[in-house]
Amino acid sequence: MRLTTKGRYAVTAMLDLALNPKQGPVSLSEISIRQGISLSYLEQLFSKLRRESLVKSVRGPGGGYQLGRASEDIFVAQIVDAVNEKIDATACKKQGNCQNGITCLTHNLWCDLSDQIHGFLNKISLADLMNRDDVQEISGKQDIESRKIDIKDEKYSVEKIN
Repeated sequence: MRLTTKGRYAVTAMLDLALNPKQGPVSLSEISIRQGISLSYLEQLFSKLRRESLVKSVRGPGGGYQLGRASEDIFVAQIVDAVNEKIDATACKKQGNCQNGITCLTHNLWCDLSDQIHGFLNKISLADLMNRDDVQEISGKQDIESRKIDIKDEKYSVEKIN
């Protein structure tokens, strides 16, 4: 099974967004810093997520992104699907031309596995992930680290002005 960085990063960014709504919309630069995902890549992902109404954008000062609906109503499979990521354990991309143009012996097994994985991810909501102790712990550590980066940036900016 292959789930590329596109799907993994989209789920990670959506979970970050869900965990950090404290002062309103969350900027992609904040997510970029906390998660170590390039800003331009996040912009591409969020464009797709917005088209599927999984997020909504808020313009202007203090703008950014918010969840498009409640975290209980957004499932991991929807996020993966929104960024055009296919959960596919077959070697032939479900075309059935696995072995010299014909279906291989295990084609249906791998198709069934892909369906099982998609079904599993379709049962896990952002809220489920948010409530996990390990996610809460990691999120707390990321907040602390991102504040350290903010303080360094502010110090650098002040020194640069002086």
